[in-house]
Formats: sequence, C-alpha cells, structure tokens
Amino acid sequence: MALFEAHQLHKRFGDQVVLENITLAFEQGRLSGIMGPNGAGKTTCFNVLTGRYRPDRGKVVFDGEDITGLAPHAIARRGIARSFQLMNLFDDYSALENVLLALPEVRSRALDCWRPLLEDDDACERAMQVLRDVGLGGRALEPARRLAYGERRALEIGLALAARPKILFLDEPTAGLGTAGTSQLMELVLALKQRYTMVIIEHDMRFLFRLADTISVIHWGQVIVQGTPEELRADPWVAASEIGATS
Repeated sequence: MALFEAHQLHKRFGDQVVLENITLAFEQGRLSGIMGPNGAGKTTCFNVLTGRYRPDRGKVVFDGEDITGLAPHAIARRGIARSFQLMNLFDDYSALENVLLALPEVRSRALDCWRPLLEDDDACERAMQVLRDVGLGGRALEPARRLAYGERRALEIGLALAARPKILFLDEPTAGLGTAGTSQLMELVLALKQRYTMVIIEHDMRFLFRLADTISVIHWGQVIVQGTPEELRADPWVAASEIGATS
C-alpha cells in the first residue's frame, strides 16, 4: 500500500468540472511529481489532496487512514506538510523566529506562543537544524524581508519541514526563480529527497523531470499518463504536447 492515495476524486465549481475521477498513489521514500498545462486542474488537485478543498466525491487515504474532508490543521497534525506558491512568511521576524513559530511544540502553546521564543534553547536548536537543512544556517537572525527571493523560498520549505512531516507537498517551488535560484533549489530538493517522501506540483518541466521518480500528468481534470520521466519522454501524447517540448 502506498503512503498516500487518492481514489476517484471529483471536484466541481458551479457548472465547471475541474477534477474527474483522479486516482493517484505516492510511495514512501519517493519523489512524485504532478504536472500539466495551465488550467488542467493540477492546482485544484493539489488543494484537494492537502485538505484545502473537500472533494465532491472520492477518497483520500494517508498511512492507511481515510482523511477525506478533514480540515487542513487536522491533516497537518497527521504528518502532512505543504508549501504554497504565494509565500506565507512573517517578514518582520527573523528566519529563526519564523521556523520557531512553525515548530509543533511552539504552536501547541496557543496564545502563549508569543512569549520570548529565543529563550527556549531546545526549540532554538531544533529550528536552527531546520535552517541548516535548507541552507540558511548563516542567515538565522536576518529578518525574512531581507532575504533574497530564493532564500525566502528555502525558508518557506523550512517552515513545512519544522512540522516534522511524513510527507512534504511543494506547490510550484520554482515560481519566480531565475536560473541560478532554480539550480540552488534543485540541489536543496535533491538533499531533502534522501530524507523525505515528497510530492511536487511544478510548471518547470526540466526541474521536475530531473528530480522526480514518477510523474502524473493532469489535463482536462483527468490523469492522462503516469510513469517515470523516461517513460513520459517516450509517451506519444507527451512527446506531441508542449509538455514534451519543455521536458
């Protein structure tokens, strides 16, 4: 059984059917990709998988448990973390404080979580390790707003890692990055791939084809083809599409 499975997902908004009978499986210890042209339904699919949208029908199973329709915070508590295409950072707080606020033991303090965070040595060390993991160990005390764009992307991934997830979903991580930033992010994801089960939705097909173990192509709200990057390159539909041209 896969660590994460989606069965026959269907989602519509008004009269528009956005997802139709989507079935996916993500294996533990693997990096899985989701790709497709603009408007294909992949972002909606991502939001259904991570609990932001409830499917109209179908089922989502994580680690053997049916999590269909659970609220995002309930899904997060089960070990599912995600980043967002639009970054959610506390710009006036340091990189270290941003990660501290994402630690489960700090978040569990609720209203008391705003007490001086830097006085908690154990939490600070855990947060520092997260920053080292994403290449920001030397930028810990820098306010988030002063970080370069690529560093902000890395910090947001750090916030997701702070939750100690069993599976990490990344939403368009290369969005807004130039060539150098994309290369740096690729190195980061390659390192994280050794330790985490990951799912990436991505518009940069070269990036995804170099990193993913398996890729699912979504078009017209359906899974058109699935396979390894090599299998997708050989697929006639992918080869004839704009997707094939950019991969």
